[in-house]
Amino acid sequence: MSAALQGLSPVAVAAAMGGFAALMTSLGSFLVVLTRGRVSPRLLDVGLGFSSGVMTVASFTSLLLPAVDIAGSVWPPLAGFLVGAATIALLHRILPHEHPFTEKYEGPVWGRKLRAAWLVALAIIIHNIPEGMAIGASAAYSAAVGVATGIAIGLQDVPEGLAVSLPVLAATGRVWFSVGIGVLSGLSELAVAVPTALLGSLARRLLPLLLGFGAGAMMYVVSHEALPESHRSGYENEATIGFFAGFILMFLLDSLLG
Repeated sequence: MSAALQGLSPVAVAAAMGGFAALMTSLGSFLVVLTRGRVSPRLLDVGLGFSSGVMTVASFTSLLLPAVDIAGSVWPPLAGFLVGAATIALLHRILPHEHPFTEKYEGPVWGRKLRAAWLVALAIIIHNIPEGMAIGASAAYSAAVGVATGIAIGLQDVPEGLAVSLPVLAATGRVWFSVGIGVLSGLSELAVAVPTALLGSLARRLLPLLLGFGAGAMMYVVSHEALPESHRSGYENEATIGFFAGFILMFLLDSLLG
């Protein structure tokens, strides 16, 4: 197998592994079809809790710790972390605070919940960009490392796809729309993997900053939006179970896949 991999170009490896990661994210997104479009505050709170657990683990094991290893220092990842959090804080002020689907959902509570759901989706999409870059940078280093990185990231992306689509489904009630958002989040990895492979060593130097950026974006959303919102409607026990389910699932995947 190693001989076969050596004959592949970095771009080919990046395209294949970026496509695999996108496919796995899409697979996770399609799991929301099993809900049959049932929408309730309880489901949304569970989804926000689950997404928070996934993002908490991913921020550290998939982004910050690898960024420190690559940089050989905590400072580039920490700088990216702060910029990522500040970026989402700015977007939080810009996004509308009222629910646009007034014909279906009434009152400010649903407005808050929809905003939280969209911020979760946005944070995971932002986090997918440096993951796609990690695939491309690894492929530029060697085909074997690129394949191993792509497989590890791709398998970890299954719960992340669900973490994107479940809150969007629960907040909007639109099954295929929420699946589409999850699929797009996966395609973001493919979109950046190939250009990164072409950049080679330059991409590797930028990667710690970008990995930190993705972690900061996700942790801001967890702390400021997703977890607080999941505990406001009387379903905090269900939301906590969702958080632990997402945390344990993502931790197991990250630990087993290295």
